[in-house]
Order: sequence, then structure tokens, then C-alpha cells
Amino acid sequence: MKNRYLILPLIFSVLLSACNSKKQQSKDNDSSTVISPYFGQKTPGLTAEIFAPGVISLEGRYEHSVSFSPDLDEIYFTGSWKDKSTHIYYSILKNNKWSTPQKANFTKGKKKEEMESFMNLKGDKIYFTAYDSIFGDEKIWYVDRLKDSWSDAKKLESPINDGMVFYSNQAKNGDLYYFNISKRKTYYAPNKNGKFPEVKEINIRGAHAFISPNEDYIVINARNREKAERKSDIYVYFKEKDGTWSKAFNLGEGINSNFLETCPSITPDGKYLFFGRYNEKDGLSNIYWASTEVIHQLKDAYFKKKQ
Repeated sequence: MKNRYLILPLIFSVLLSACNSKKQQSKDNDSSTVISPYFGQKTPGLTAEIFAPGVISLEGRYEHSVSFSPDLDEIYFTGSWKDKSTHIYYSILKNNKWSTPQKANFTKGKKKEEMESFMNLKGDKIYFTAYDSIFGDEKIWYVDRLKDSWSDAKKLESPINDGMVFYSNQAKNGDLYYFNISKRKTYYAPNKNGKFPEVKEINIRGAHAFISPNEDYIVINARNREKAERKSDIYVYFKEKDGTWSKAFNLGEGINSNFLETCPSITPDGKYLFFGRYNEKDGLSNIYWASTEVIHQLKDAYFKKKQ
């Protein structure tokens, strides 16, 4: 029987979806902390680098789907060990040090597994996917920030949850983007005073779409149709003046490789791209990051050519 931590990513890859270099071996209960910012790492340029090896990216664990708080002092990501349930992990920056990553357990056992968390750009709500069975009941849930903790988790009341859905994220204006597994399409729900009464399909290819804070571009992972050996690359679409989306642009060799790249996300300040890369033994994914300058260079060239 295939391991649980391999089933989700491999099948999502077949659906043009799914969300690593060698990492130091570590344990969930490791009490070490790392000095800020970004866990003491030098920020990357146009070539992707592994993120926080031995702390966030661990050897033998599958990780993906990174989200930071607006002040960049909290990180949430998805992880799962061999034959274990999938969990959301978090770490908090306090007194110039990051806490040891711990499991969030937002639903407190209501759902067996949780993944793909996203903190909104106000910092007062986290959306995430919770489910009991793979390709059975994936829905979008959320928690609200309390003074020193999070509220009880609630399933989002919206047409968004009609079907199996995952990978939710928001723009600054509150519009919520997500992937409908049932229909294999990306949608967004316009924000109506904090509610999402309607959904609209986005005419783009791929999965795990993540909207930029200003909604001027959207990153996804999709099969590279020009190179058969590339099962999944990171692409970007740019928003046109009329609100439609441009063609997809591959982010290039600095970001993509012959391994699967999946589950892209953008930091709240728009400076960094995060994603998963399946380059570890046994097909596990580690977290990588790079400067979003690679996106801005493509964007400038594209719109300059259109003038």
C-alpha cells in the first residue's frame, strides 16, 4: 500500500496539481530556535534555494504550502511524516527567535487531516483545507484570531464548498481563490462584506493557483507541455487591463527543474515566491523560495512588448 503522504501529491500531480536539496534530519519535538529574519537565512535571488533546512524543510518529511502573517512573524505550512496524517505546522517569531514548529490542530479532531493554510492579509483569519478521506470530503474551513489564540474552526458557508475543494488564498481586497478538485478548475469568489455568495471560474490552466496581493498576477503549477520530462512547473499569468488573464509564462530554469515543482505562494509583502520541490528520496517535497523579481522581469518584458 502506498504511504499516505505520497497519495495526495501524486494524484494531485495527475490532476495538474500537488505541493526539496538535502535537509538535516530533525524531529517535531526539537527544541531549537533560529534567529530572525526568515530563520536566519540569506534571502535568495532569481535562483530558488531550499528554505530553512533542518527546521522547516526536514529530511523524511513531506512539506508544502507556505503562508506567512502580514508582519512576517508567523509561518504556517503543511507537513506529513511516513504513514502519518497530514498536519498544518506553525512557528512564531518572538524576541528575535522562531519557536520550534508545532502542529496547529485547528479542528481539534473534528477532521482527521488538515493542510494548505493561508492567513489573510489582515492577519485575523486563517483559511485551510480539512478532510477525513482523500478525494472524498475536502472543504475550506477557517479560524478567527482571538487575543492569544485562534477560535474554534468552522466550515466556510459558501458555494465555494460545493464539491471537493482546496488551496484557498486571498487578495488584499478579500477575493478568495481556490481549486475545485471535482471540476479540476480554478475559481474565485468576490468578497461581499466578508461573505462569498457566488463563485466565478478563472480561465487558466493548472492547479494550486495563488493570487498576488494586488491581484495583478497569479502563479500556478502545471505540466510543461514543451518538455515531456517536466511533470509540473511553476507558471505565472498576468492580469490584462480588461481583467482577463495573459497566456502562461514558465518561470524558467532558476525556479523549475526536472523534479516536480508545486504549490506556489507569495509572501504578503510580495517579495518572495515559495513552492514545493519533489527532489528528496522517495519522492518527498521540500520547501524552496526565490525572489519574485523573476516574475516582475517577465511582467515588464510582456507589457513592454505589447506597447
